[in-house]
Amino acid sequence: MIGKLSGRLDYRGMDHVMIDVRGVGYIVYCSDRTLAAMPGVGEAVALYTDLLVREDLLQLFGFTSLVEKEWHRLLMSVQGIGAKASMAILGALGAEGVSRAVALGDVTAIKAAKGVGPKTAQRVVIELKDKAPAVMAMGGSLGAALDNGAPSVEEVIEVIDVAKPVAPTGNAAAQSEALSALSNLGYAPSEAASAVAEAAGTQGGAGTSDLIKAALKLLAPKG
Repeated sequence: MIGKLSGRLDYRGMDHVMIDVRGVGYIVYCSDRTLAAMPGVGEAVALYTDLLVREDLLQLFGFTSLVEKEWHRLLMSVQGIGAKASMAILGALGAEGVSRAVALGDVTAIKAAKGVGPKTAQRVVIELKDKAPAVMAMGGSLGAALDNGAPSVEEVIEVIDVAKPVAPTGNAAAQSEALSALSNLGYAPSEAASAVAEAAGTQGGAGTSDLIKAALKLLAPKG
């Protein structure tokens, strides 16, 4: 299994790129969003990859993050979603957008992707909704590991104390990862911290995925 390629961009096509890895050219299919993020021809590039194996076909699909790759894998598990539809959804929404849409049950956002009808979009939300928090937690953990500016546990607790007087009772690391995942989805630090604090206060000892799921319900628009 080829999980990642690092080399130089040899050329860019309409829906794929060729990456030269020590003299061997790999054709990698990408979403529109990933293609737009590619560097210039001849420059260094690295993509996480997923290999599709069929009787008469081998295709590599490329992603800029492990979270995007995981969403591709999950989307492909839904009936009616093939590689083309998965790339369309990820191209339209991005990994963070897919996380938000699936977690909040936003069928409209999913069906906005080219070639995805309302019934298929509904299946995506129904079948993957419970898996969204775990993927989002993966993003939070990766963000913290890469030191991308995610708050420390002490900063999380400080923000929580200011935003809402609910003492965190769950695992501090889980709260930090949940806050990081929500921040990656675009929620303001204060509202994300408040939701995580409230979720932790009502679910003592909850893990990251459960905290994210509970916080998202609190952050969902009312009415």
